[in-house]
Amino acid sequence: MTYVQGAPTRALFAKSGPVELQLFKFTRTSQPDHPQPPVTTKKMGAIASSLRFDEHFPPQPIWSTDHIPDLSGKVMIVTGGNAGVGKHTALLEHNAKVYMASRNATKAKETIDDLKTRTGKEALFIQLDLADLRSIKNAAEVYMSKEKELHVLFNNGGVMMTPIDELTAQGYDLQFGTNVLGHFYLTKLLLPILLSTAQATEAPVRVINTASVGHSMFPKLDFNTFRDGKARRRLWANQIYGQSKFGNIVFSNELARRHGDEGIISMSLHPGNLKTELSRHLPFLARQMEKILFYPSEMGALTQLWAGTLPDSEAKGLNGKYLVPWARVGTAARSAYDPRLGMDLWQWCEEQVKDF
Repeated sequence: MTYVQGAPTRALFAKSGPVELQLFKFTRTSQPDHPQPPVTTKKMGAIASSLRFDEHFPPQPIWSTDHIPDLSGKVMIVTGGNAGVGKHTALLEHNAKVYMASRNATKAKETIDDLKTRTGKEALFIQLDLADLRSIKNAAEVYMSKEKELHVLFNNGGVMMTPIDELTAQGYDLQFGTNVLGHFYLTKLLLPILLSTAQATEAPVRVINTASVGHSMFPKLDFNTFRDGKARRRLWANQIYGQSKFGNIVFSNELARRHGDEGIISMSLHPGNLKTELSRHLPFLARQMEKILFYPSEMGALTQLWAGTLPDSEAKGLNGKYLVPWARVGTAARSAYDPRLGMDLWQWCEEQVKDF
C-alpha cells in the first residue's frame, strides 16, 4: 500500500472477510461468503487507475524550465511560498515581476533575500493570511493599489492535516477555510484586475489552483463539515484535507465555466508528492515514508510553471483541466466536473464573504 498524504482509513482494521479496493479505502462486500470472480487485467487496470499510481510515480519530465519564455512585463502573485522557492526563482530568472503573498513576514523576508542572492532580482511581499477573510481583503486592496495588471495568479498556499481543533479566524474548518474559501475570496477580489488585464492586453490571463491527488480520498463536498460541528468531527483529518483539495478542483472548474469566455484560463493541478512543510502534521510513520517515497519540493514547481508560462495558444486548451506531474494533462475524480456541484460551492462561498 502506498501511503499518500494521510493516515490509513478505519476500514483497514475491519474484520476479516472479502474486501474491495476503492480509492484508498477497503469496504466489505455485500455477500462475504460469495466466491469472488477472478481479477482480470482489465480490473487490475481499473484499480490502478483509481489509485492514481501514475500521479504518485510519474514518468520523467519532458518539459523543463528551459522552455519558459521571457516574462518581461508579466506581473504574477504566488500565495504561500515561504517554503520551496522553485517557482519564484524560475519566474524571476525569466524577468517576471513576482509578488509573494504569505502570512509570515519574517520568513517571507528571508525567502526574498535568498531569491535575490540566487537571481539578482527581488520579489515583492504582500501580507496575506488565507485563514482570515479580512486579511485577504486587505491583501487584494494593497495589490490593486500598486498594480494595474495581473497576468497570473498562483493559488498555491494551503494547509494539510491540521489538528481538528484548529479553525480559521471566522470559525471555518482550517483546511477548507484556508485552501478553498480563502483562495475563492482572493480570486473574487482580484477578478476585476484579471479581467481588465485580459481585455487591455487582448491575451488570456491565468489562475493556477493547487489541488492534490489527495482529492480522491474524499471526492465529494459535505457542506455540513465546512464549519465546526458534529458532522465535521466525525471525519478524519485526511478526509477533511481530501475534501478541501477536491474543493479546489471544483472551484477551478467553475471559474473556468464562468469566465473562460472573458479571457481567464483556470486550471487545477496535483504538484506531486513532495517533501514540504505541509507534512508537519502527518503521523510519524507517514513522515518517515515521505522521506523515501516523496520528491524534492523543487519538483513541485514544474507543473505549476508549465501551467503559468506555456504559450497562450497552448494554454487556451487547458481551461478547466486538471494537470498532473510532471507537466501533463490528467483527469480528476468524475464528480469534480459536476456543474451543479460547482454552482453550489460558488454560491456557498459567495454567501460566506458577502459581508466583508
